[in-house]
Parts: sequence; C-alpha cells; structure tokens
Amino acid sequence: MNRYLSFPVIVLSAWCLLALSATLLSLRPDEIILQKILALPEWQAWLGYDDLGRPIADRMIMGARTSLLVAFSVVFISFVVGTIIGVFAAWFGGWWDKISVLIIDIFIAFPGILLAIALAGLLGPGIMNAVIALSIVGWVGFARLARAQTLTIKHREHVTAARALGTRTSRMVFRHLLPLIMAPLIVEATFAIAGTVIAEASLSFLGLGVQPPDASWGSMIREGTRYMLVAPHMVLAPGVAIFLVVLSINLLGDRLRDKMDVRLNNGK
Repeated sequence: MNRYLSFPVIVLSAWCLLALSATLLSLRPDEIILQKILALPEWQAWLGYDDLGRPIADRMIMGARTSLLVAFSVVFISFVVGTIIGVFAAWFGGWWDKISVLIIDIFIAFPGILLAIALAGLLGPGIMNAVIALSIVGWVGFARLARAQTLTIKHREHVTAARALGTRTSRMVFRHLLPLIMAPLIVEATFAIAGTVIAEASLSFLGLGVQPPDASWGSMIREGTRYMLVAPHMVLAPGVAIFLVVLSINLLGDRLRDKMDVRLNNGK
C-alpha cells in the first residue's frame, strides 16, 4: 500500500471500527460531571469535557456511529432507488423517460442541502427523518448517472445480439447492463458518502438531525460554538473528525475512479 492510500485507509478504518464497536465499549457519553464542565483534555478524557461535563471522546465515538449509520443508510437507499429509476428510464424510453428526466431536473434545480433542510423541517427532527430527507435528495445523482450509462450501453453489439436472440429483458439488464454501469455508480457512491456525512452534520447543527442526548458531530459543533473562546476543544474535536473522514473518503474515491477508468489504465 502506497503512502497515498495509507492515510485515508487508517482514518476510515478507525472511523468504522469505533462506530461499530461503540456499543461494546464502556462509554459514558451522557454522564454529567459538574466539576469537569469545560475542562481541558486530561488523561481520563483525552479530548476534554463539554459544557455539561460530559467526556467529549465518548461522545465523539457515539457521533461516529451516528454519521456512519446515516451515511451508509442514505447512500444505500439512494443507490438502489436512483439506479432503478435511471436504468428503467433509459431502457424503456418514451413517456417514462420524459417524466423521469423532468423529475430529475426539478430536483436538480433546488440546492440539495436546502431541499434536505426543508424536508427535515417538514418531517420533524430525528435520525430516521434525517435519513428519509437525505435519501429523497440523494437518489437524483445516481439516477442521472445510471440513465446516462444505460443510454450508452443499450445499443452496443452484445446487447443487440442478446435482444435478437430473444433474451428476456430482466436477464439482459442483470447480465449485460448492470455489470457494466456498476463501476461509475460505485465511484459516485463513495463521494455520496462524504457528502452525506457533511449533510448529516449540517442537519444536526441546525437541530433537525439527531436529538439530545444522542451525540452527533454536527450537534457537538453547535453546542461548542457558544464556548469557542474558553473551550475551543468542543468545536475542534468534531470539526477535525469531519474534515479527516470526508478528506479520506474523497481521496479513496479519486483513487478508485482512476483505477476504474479504462482510458487511463490503457494509457499506462
């Protein structure tokens, strides 16, 4: 493994490991210690304490679980729904394609995060509503990419030959189409995970995501903004975590895109 990949792999491995093992660790994210309010980092709490005397490190780990759960749930739902809509629109064409393109254009016309905030406000705060709101916004990118890829591949020789031999539509889609469009969709999914981490933190920062006493990196930043001058560690810890996770995902996504780009690989 080269140096270009070692850093993001370490960061993302730590993120996933801490998030998945959060319930197994003896954490105290909601324990209030009045004597430790806004206390600086120490050996018992290496990230310090927040405005209620709760250990920030424990809440950071619980926030990692929240961001991982929301990110993968939203991307999985968006991936499946967007791919189905995009493939069906391009494959069958006609009025189905026109309606799908119109809906996609309507969604694209609105800034994604603003639409997610509006939907979360209508649905109400909570982690499930945040997942629903972000999924409603997130499927558009996958649908648009899947449609474009399907339009490119549906007229290729092997697909035309399969259609001439009387192959069923479902078999052609699953054997001759989906395997060829998966690579760009997987790359899109990696960048969507990074965007969802930021979007979830934004919703929680605005009070539309995870609700107290549950921890989220976005809500931790919101709570720490009032004490930036006296306790900057309350903002720095979750802020750095979001930065490192998103940067690592983008670095891996760039590397994955280069690996899957046939033109680049053939040119080497």
